[in-house]
Amino acid sequence: MLRPVARLRLTGGKMNGCSRALKRSLSSAAPQESDVVIVGGGPAGLALASALSSTPLVRNALRVVLVEAGDLSKVRDWAPLAGTFSNRVSSITNASQSFIRDIGAWAHVEEGRTCPIDEMQIWDGISDARITFSTHDDNSWELSGSSMPSQLSRLTENLNLQRALLRRLDEAAAVETLDKVKVQSIQREEREGGGWPLLHLSDGRVLRTRLLVGADGFNSPVRAYAGIQSYGWAYETSAIVATLFHHPRTPIQAPNTIAYQRFLPTGPIAFLPLSPTASSMVWSTKPHLAKALLASDPAVLTSMINAAFRLPEVSLRYLHDIILDSANAGTPLSASQLQQEIAWRERSHGIDSRSAYSLAADYTGVPPEDADSLPPLVTSLQPGSAASFPLRFSHADEYIGDGTGARTVLVGDAAHTIHPLAGQGLNLGLGDVQALSQCIQKAVVTGADIGSRTALLPYARERYLENHKVLAACDKLHKLYAVTAEPVVWARSVGVEVLNELDSVKAALMLAAGSRPLGARASGAQLGANLAATGLESLARGISGVRTLTEGMTNLAGAGVRRVLESVASSQRR
Repeated sequence: MLRPVARLRLTGGKMNGCSRALKRSLSSAAPQESDVVIVGGGPAGLALASALSSTPLVRNALRVVLVEAGDLSKVRDWAPLAGTFSNRVSSITNASQSFIRDIGAWAHVEEGRTCPIDEMQIWDGISDARITFSTHDDNSWELSGSSMPSQLSRLTENLNLQRALLRRLDEAAAVETLDKVKVQSIQREEREGGGWPLLHLSDGRVLRTRLLVGADGFNSPVRAYAGIQSYGWAYETSAIVATLFHHPRTPIQAPNTIAYQRFLPTGPIAFLPLSPTASSMVWSTKPHLAKALLASDPAVLTSMINAAFRLPEVSLRYLHDIILDSANAGTPLSASQLQQEIAWRERSHGIDSRSAYSLAADYTGVPPEDADSLPPLVTSLQPGSAASFPLRFSHADEYIGDGTGARTVLVGDAAHTIHPLAGQGLNLGLGDVQALSQCIQKAVVTGADIGSRTALLPYARERYLENHKVLAACDKLHKLYAVTAEPVVWARSVGVEVLNELDSVKAALMLAAGSRPLGARASGAQLGANLAATGLESLARGISGVRTLTEGMTNLAGAGVRRVLESVASSQRR
């Protein structure tokens, strides 16, 4: 990890001849003057570069350089086979899509590889309490005088978006892109009144910049240089991702534009539509279970995905145990063994074989009456698409560097990482980029120093609290739904069922999640959105407080009640 200049060292123990030559070249290279250097060629970094190049005033006034360690030609030339999809996807809200369109990049997105999400169905894996969000719930368009939104969001592969942003940069030809180049070190030049950051690159170049933007991910070297601390924790959870294939919906059903998410005690599983016959999955679960599932026969994982949306939690827990036991014994469960076990479990729960909740349901003819309540049955996985990655929560103490780390600013994952249960990670990053680009543009218009704290402070004020509200709400929801104690399950289920009947509150929540472009929001609805987001966080925090309440009542309760309360507290600690 890089350190501020006071601690800067070239790594490698004893310096060999190559390292000494590199150090001499770094110290003697003439700096290349830049106004803005963006470190990181992911969606956030590319979006910021595109935003700055899309405004003639900024494009003509500033020299912008983007530095990326990877090979961007692989993104630029990305051409997947028809009918196949990348396993890393994002739900782009209408607000984010509007911003991408405004900077000229959406015209380069291959829309045939995107899918609208018209409805979301979310339910409790234990109680089955369900809430539904759809475009019909959003009545804010009546207040703003605009048209009803045609979608809640749009699902796209991350590579599709990155390729579009690169093509927009190539079209504008206003940003210098340096790929396959690593940042070796970052120093602050020694000048009276405060120097500018100096970036020493692996190709020998030195960049001197008025403003250094860290869009370089969770392990951000720019954040380390700026001396900005980050707090957070790793969840004891891994996310399994995969591309799923299934039969198309019948003509009498809703199209495959509904996103589904079931909250299980081990973590939520989400089904996200990509095409009439393909969808993406994100399944958050325990790391050891994720490892066992990925090591299983793909047919076993397919059946477990179908079961995770349908079987009661007690049977699902049992299936997890036998898969883990079989993996530990070195005799993985076969697909036929698992199917037999699932069939027996369905019969024991009284699940009708003609119901959508049965893995044996026939979807080729007239679909079951409750078919739209569940995603289509998965028939197979795209080969090579199943993978997993760890999940964590983090938030930087601040977004702007100060002191020896002055003239730096963070966006995207360099500033915050979030649980994927709400699909807001990329949207938060794009919100950062939009706010920062507007901040830079205003500084150029007024003749201010774009790297000064005064010029950057409005960005931090606008984004820090907004991001924190979403981060905190998602973190609390994740922890809330991990609890299996009956009092907590009852409380959260009642809350969800009441919320599902309040269309105005649901509309406010959708506004807070970016269901409408910023310019289309009425001021009253925007206020309602902020209040609803805060209220959602408070609801999750309040229900989580059941543990504290029950612990405080223990001394006053009888022995029988005491055991129930202790079980609540212990399950929360687990």
